[in-house]
Amino acid sequence: MTKIACIGEVMIELSLQTAETAQIGIAGDTYNTAVYLAHLLKGRAEVHYVTVLGQDAFSDRILAHMQTHRIAQNFVGRHPTKTPGLYAIETDDQGERRFGYWRSDSAARTLFEPECTIDLNILSQFDLVYVSGISLAILPPTQRHALIEALIYYQARGGIVAYDSNHRPKLWESPEIARETNAVMWDFATLALPSVDDEMRIFNDADASDVIARMCKLGPRVGALKQGNLGPYDLEQDTVQTYGAAENVVDSTAAGDSFNAGFLAGYIAGASVGERLIQAHNLAARVVQHRGAILPDSELVRLANRTG
Repeated sequence: MTKIACIGEVMIELSLQTAETAQIGIAGDTYNTAVYLAHLLKGRAEVHYVTVLGQDAFSDRILAHMQTHRIAQNFVGRHPTKTPGLYAIETDDQGERRFGYWRSDSAARTLFEPECTIDLNILSQFDLVYVSGISLAILPPTQRHALIEALIYYQARGGIVAYDSNHRPKLWESPEIARETNAVMWDFATLALPSVDDEMRIFNDADASDVIARMCKLGPRVGALKQGNLGPYDLEQDTVQTYGAAENVVDSTAAGDSFNAGFLAGYIAGASVGERLIQAHNLAARVVQHRGAILPDSELVRLANRTG
């Protein structure tokens, strides 16, 4: 059975319904991908989440959520005093998001520190490791550099590294550090799952063609450039794939995360490039028609049944 590690931060999500009410959920970019992977690959892969939580009630709630979605918790640390981060989502009439974050001292920021019970030697236990720009940006520089070096070593010995530059400018010390870090990641990542808007912000590219030209300079690349309603650009076959847009966009939260899950699940299952892209696009189109990052349980059951 394929063993997958998704590394990063899982948080408490407040999805604002009205000025006075909010729906409480569990989410985080790589965590959202982990949830969808666990359902898409039910019985065919073991999905682990690698992070640090606290000892509080919200951390217990997150662990229960992981158990519900069959995400392995073997590599979840528990910090004695820190707690999970929190974020709030507001959406406009077109479903576009605006975030507010409370995560500057979250437990996940201690991942891979010397006192942490989770160390980088765990990577050798996995067939595929998935990280994002957020996974890297939340870590102190020493731990970030150590993780990147460990991923380079892991990939050089046959491990599959999947990367999405998912960009949150406020998490980085400076635009220059964000650019340098992402350049290193794109230099060696096995599977590339960038978004055009993020890449343009990070590297000051003028448009999608500049992004594609820069990515292709690195040589043959398995992956897709996410372009929203324009459809993904297939980095492997150098073509644009156009699919129907979602009928009713309610909330674009986790559109990219779910796309990544669909693509990675197809890759792991041995699907063709076209099949991976279709699965990825269709899942993202379903996710944006619901509020919050994770589909309702009834939708997740149907998702697993369709791909099982």
